[in-house]
Amino acid sequence: MTDRPTGSEFGDGEPVVRDKRRIDPDTGSLREAPEQSGADGGTPGGQPPREPSDLAGPSAQEALLTEALSERTADLQRLQAEYVNYKRRVDRDREAARELVVGSVLTELLGILDDIGRAREAGELEGAFKAVSESLERVTEKLGLVKFGEKGDTFDPRIHEALLHNYSDEVDGPTATMVMQPGYRHGERILRAARVAVSEPTEQLPADAVQTDGPVESTDDEQAADKSAE
Repeated sequence: MTDRPTGSEFGDGEPVVRDKRRIDPDTGSLREAPEQSGADGGTPGGQPPREPSDLAGPSAQEALLTEALSERTADLQRLQAEYVNYKRRVDRDREAARELVVGSVLTELLGILDDIGRAREAGELEGAFKAVSESLERVTEKLGLVKFGEKGDTFDPRIHEALLHNYSDEVDGPTATMVMQPGYRHGERILRAARVAVSEPTEQLPADAVQTDGPVESTDDEQAADKSAE
């Protein structure tokens, strides 16, 4: 026969019945659980203490995750913007280098194009020489070479080089009346300015330019009037 433990748990040898129901059968309310502490001084039941994030409720954890996601998204967007800017800069530099190289090659060909133009004006562009010349002109046009400078163009010092200058009653402003050498451009770059003769209106002639030491020549109208009077 075994000895039954004594103490307050079993009373004086009588069995003790404990009501562990969470719902009070009399009142129907929820009973408060008794506070217990583990033997190791930790959390109830002897479990180790949890991390602060474990103690946070669902709303706090969601806020932390949302903040972390926002930071990572901002980092990704910043890296993407830096990459796009870098790619644009590289593409722009590559295109500028290409334009510079092509423009340099075309500049070396301008003398040959001048010879072709003079031969065409002289009627000597015939046979195989004509075929080769036209093929060269097509290639330069395909590379973006543009010829400019025509008689009657308004004089523009940015694209014209004036080799001769005079005054005329037939123009309303500075006008290229003769093209001595055409100009060429590649894109926005002027490879060679057009060399022209420029005429300005007679009313812009300086006053001291019409004064001479000798007799003043009569105009055509005055000569016609003198003839009719005779």
